[in-house]
Amino acid sequence: MSDFRIGYGYDVHKLIEDKTLVLGGVKISEEIGPVAHSDGDVLLHAICDAIFGAAAMGDIGEHFPNTDDRYMDISSIVLLQETLRLVQAHGFSLVNIDATIVLERPKILPHRDEIRESIAKSALLPLEHVSLKATTSEGLGFVGEGRGIVAHAVALLQRTT
Repeated sequence: MSDFRIGYGYDVHKLIEDKTLVLGGVKISEEIGPVAHSDGDVLLHAICDAIFGAAAMGDIGEHFPNTDDRYMDISSIVLLQETLRLVQAHGFSLVNIDATIVLERPKILPHRDEIRESIAKSALLPLEHVSLKATTSEGLGFVGEGRGIVAHAVALLQRTT
């Protein structure tokens, strides 16, 4: 019997004006973006946490702490690739990703396919193994007020060794 593992990831960032918003490695906006140590790609951070969680290897903050200047302004695509290298070294391969972004603006649908393609390419997955949805919080809370962004992700790993 194959050893499959499911992991869940969550990330949140405060949004401010005149910053660049990057999601899944794709530049979405230069009008509003996250306050962050890295590039603040909330989607890839949630995905990394889901992958680490599935392998029972802790979380993104343990592996890439925001107190380490090596990760200042780093592309989260690099963090995703390093996450995959680490879990592969522990005998796992990524099977698929399913993620949801919660954001009032800008709208994600016009960018969804490009984001999925970026993630699939970076994770060496077929496009049909990367799912992305987006929703709003209907004007409720800090996300609904446009002051933040949230991402949820699940990842399925399979033991290879």
